[in-house]
Amino acid sequence: MTGCPSPSAFCGVTSVHEVAMFVEDYAHRQVVGTLVKRLARERGIEVRLEWHSAVRGYGRVVKAFRRYLRDLALQPGNRPDLIVVATDANCKGQNERQRDFQRSAGHPHVVFAIPDPRVERWLLLDGAAFRNVVGRGCGAPDQKCSRDRYKRLLREAVYKAGVVPTLGGIEFAEDIVQRMNLERAARIDRSLSKFVDGLASEFRRWRL
Repeated sequence: MTGCPSPSAFCGVTSVHEVAMFVEDYAHRQVVGTLVKRLARERGIEVRLEWHSAVRGYGRVVKAFRRYLRDLALQPGNRPDLIVVATDANCKGQNERQRDFQRSAGHPHVVFAIPDPRVERWLLLDGAAFRNVVGRGCGAPDQKCSRDRYKRLLREAVYKAGVVPTLGGIEFAEDIVQRMNLERAARIDRSLSKFVDGLASEFRRWRL
């Protein structure tokens, strides 16, 4: 529970909601984790992110997710309020990626973040936010099926700002996401829109 400064004070946040996070790698952790925290904060909701998988790619996420659901089935009283699963579409398509997890889903509240084709594209959608953080703006890239293209575009955009990226540009992800105009970015990228809408729906449920 979250305490109030005084018995008579109004507190918009009354409890902490646990969110179980399953993501492919550090880039997803930075981008998707920050999105979850930002959208919750904007709605007066406090969340605690529990990271169950954040390394070693897609296969590791699927295995960790299935194992976690099996464990939950053995402990039905110990459930998170929400599960977030993040994995790149990688030219497979959002629906196909999502089906791999839905086959084993056993929790009623799961939201999928499936950047299409890569999570790095989300960081390039808002040139003003990018300029605010890195020092020079960028154009929203087109959407092509290319595994490494958006990693390269992110790295090049950082270089053009006169900055040497130490982590390919992902080191700026949290600050960029905090400054993004999400409504505008979601209009550009359907995969981002789907994730934001899914989270918003869950957060509305918590506020009822």
